[in-house]
Amino acid sequence: MNNFVSMKEMSAIQIHQLLKTASDIERNGVSPLSEQLFAANLFFEPSTRTKMSFVVAEKKLGLEVLDFDAGSSSLQKGESVYDTAKTLESIGANLLVVRHPVANQVQQLAKQLTIPVINAGDGAGEHPTQCLLDLYTMYQEFQSFQGLNVLIVGDVVHSRVARSNAYALKTLGANVYFSSKPQWQDAELDFPYLDLDEAIEMCDVVMLLRIQLERHEENTVLDQDSYLAKYGLTIERERKMKDHAIILHPAPVNRGIEIADQLVECERSRIFTQMKNGVTTRMAVIQQLLQSGGTTHVNHFNQFEANFR
Repeated sequence: MNNFVSMKEMSAIQIHQLLKTASDIERNGVSPLSEQLFAANLFFEPSTRTKMSFVVAEKKLGLEVLDFDAGSSSLQKGESVYDTAKTLESIGANLLVVRHPVANQVQQLAKQLTIPVINAGDGAGEHPTQCLLDLYTMYQEFQSFQGLNVLIVGDVVHSRVARSNAYALKTLGANVYFSSKPQWQDAELDFPYLDLDEAIEMCDVVMLLRIQLERHEENTVLDQDSYLAKYGLTIERERKMKDHAIILHPAPVNRGIEIADQLVECERSRIFTQMKNGVTTRMAVIQQLLQSGGTTHVNHFNQFEANFR
């Protein structure tokens, strides 16, 4: 694994290896790096959870974090995103974490650079590290993905989280279902759309999506109470969920819109567990990438692959 930019490109073996690495890190911690390494976080879109969890992950691994602020960078002088990334590579960055508002921009950078690139969200394209922390949260709960019924609810067509999760869960043997307003469905994703009240009763995982108003071409005006009643997770719907079913949300959460306020921290909610798992899984991705490039400790992927088969 040279980059981590798309879940669509990942095999079941590779995903399981990352989950195993995350579990090992959580259980045993990490060994200190044997040399000074630098990570640069290039965020061209606002972020709290993703950016801060990458910073924590990098520092826990012992990396030096290069400070980058798009608003005060040479981008304001007309420099391209590629030249910005190439500059950081040239001055010694060993790893780039990139969030960009244009889909596939990060994938293109990964093809043009020689250092590992991690996709921290590319427009409405993909968000593979968010997906990995979602998968890890599910794995902690169910220990398997085979036959798991996962319902993804909300603004599917604008959601990079929905796309990455759908690809990965299918690869791992789970059953993926969507529920959405008709105009927010994505015809490119070949998964069934179900009535929300019907699907709620049959699924093991209910994942709510934030409404991506900033990506809507039209000026969407929401009646919050109406949206929650028709398309959100209400208290009445939560009561119909299976006893063991859990609630996920990639956050930020619009309380009272995608999900009733009282359910954000209810007993079956794993929303803040997801955030905690974001640090561990991002550490796993970084460690795997640096190992693959021969920068850190011995990579045990080949032995794991043999065992997994």
